[in-house]
Amino acid sequence: MFAYLILDREPMSFWDTFRKNPVDKLKVRELQEEEIRLKNQIERARKEINKLEKEKKVRFQEGVGADLLKKKMLAQEIKQLDMETQLKTQKFMAMHKQFMFVSNLVVIKRFEKELKNTPFWDKITHIPPEQFESALINVNLSGKAFENVLDSLNQVFEMQIADFQTTEDETEKQLLDTWSQIEAGTMDLEEGAETLSIERDLEKREI
Repeated sequence: MFAYLILDREPMSFWDTFRKNPVDKLKVRELQEEEIRLKNQIERARKEINKLEKEKKVRFQEGVGADLLKKKMLAQEIKQLDMETQLKTQKFMAMHKQFMFVSNLVVIKRFEKELKNTPFWDKITHIPPEQFESALINVNLSGKAFENVLDSLNQVFEMQIADFQTTEDETEKQLLDTWSQIEAGTMDLEEGAETLSIERDLEKREI
């Protein structure tokens, strides 16, 4: 039933082996192996981002007191490093979502027997795949007892179902509001574009 939609999923990867399988057909061992693989990738990505940030600081420090030509050259290097950092940060965030998804699936599998005796099991076997995935990346079930796991799952799935249909409407509203402000002269074009930029969104997120 479930056709998992995973960001940056590689062809013929682990995800392809179970993307159409129902939850009760997934194997804990395979999920745990993928959990470890993602954790290692996330740690490597974190180190790469930190390295790029240090390089940016070095280039910035080199520009203090330098002549104009040197500053222009360093500015281009810093912009390039900043672009690389943003791309790696986006990849890091995508991998982190994958990790949360798999990690929470492991917990669900561990409590599968207990969950099958609750109305919640029927809920996750009938919920659309996109809502199932989106809900699981927005909760952390690690280390929780069964009762707390069930409470967390019920809460996040109820929120997800309620919010799923309004996401596109909120995006459209933001665009219309921004355009209206620009046309009314209360916001300039550049400022309006910045409110919708990926870079601005990344700055708001905690990694």
